[in-house]
Amino acid sequence: MAASTDFTGPQFYDEFMGPVQFGPFAADLADRLPADLHGKVLEIACGTGLVTRELRRRLLPSVDIVATDLGAPMLDYAKQRVTAGGIAWQQADAQDLPFADGEFAAVVCGFGLMFPPDRAKAFAEARRVLARGGLLLFNVWDRIEENPHALANAQAVESRFPGDADMKFRTPYELHDPALLQSLLAQAGFADITMETRRIAIDGADPRKIAAGQIRGTPRAALLLQRGVPLDAVIDDVAAALARQGGDPYHGHAQALVVRAR
Repeated sequence: MAASTDFTGPQFYDEFMGPVQFGPFAADLADRLPADLHGKVLEIACGTGLVTRELRRRLLPSVDIVATDLGAPMLDYAKQRVTAGGIAWQQADAQDLPFADGEFAAVVCGFGLMFPPDRAKAFAEARRVLARGGLLLFNVWDRIEENPHALANAQAVESRFPGDADMKFRTPYELHDPALLQSLLAQAGFADITMETRRIAIDGADPRKIAAGQIRGTPRAALLLQRGVPLDAVIDDVAAALARQGGDPYHGHAQALVVRAR
C-alpha cells in the first residue's frame, strides 16, 4: 500500500494500459449500472479516471459522482483527464471511507478491491455507505493464468529476483475465487450476489507499450529502482516475453470477474 500511495506513473498506466485492457473493462462496468439511477454514486480506487469517465457518460447529468483514490498522484492526474461536470474528487482509503452511513445509491470499483490489506473491512465500508437496497458493482481480475500478458510480465520480472517475495507481486489476481468473494460479501451484509466472467480481446497491441505500462505504470517501478535495476532493461525483458507469447503485434486476452450485490 505504501508503494501505491507513492505511485508516480499514472500517464503510463492511462496511455499504455488503458487502451489495452482497463478502458474496455471500464465501459463494460459502467454499462451495467441502471441508466436511470437516482442518488449519488461513489467510486472507489478511481485511478486515472477511466471508470469515472464512463460513469459520467452512462449516468444522468443530475447524478453526482464522488470519485476517490488512495493515491494523490492518480487523483491529480484523473482530475486533469476527466473534466466533465458533476464529479467531486476526494482522497480516501477504502478501509475507512469518510462518508455518512447510507449516503450513496451505488458504489462502483474497477480493479481496486484486491488491494486493501483488510478486504473484509473494505467491503464492510462499502456496505455502510450504501443506502438500503443500494448497489455494489465491481470487477476483479481472474486467475493470473487466465491473463497471459500478466503472467508473462510476472515471470519475466520474478526471474530477475529469485526468492524476492516483494517482486512476486500476484496481489491483483488473488481475489478471483467466487467462493471467497461470496463469503466476503455475505459477511459484510450483502445479498442478491451475481458474478460473471468477462473476457476481452487484446489485438494488434505493441508489446513494448504493454511492457512499459506494466512496469512504469505500476508501483513495481519504485521497487525496481530501489534495487538499482534500470527500468528499460526490465521493460525489454517483459516486451520480449510478451512477443514470444502473443506475437508482435501482440494478440491475446484479459479476463475478469464482474460482481453485483445489493
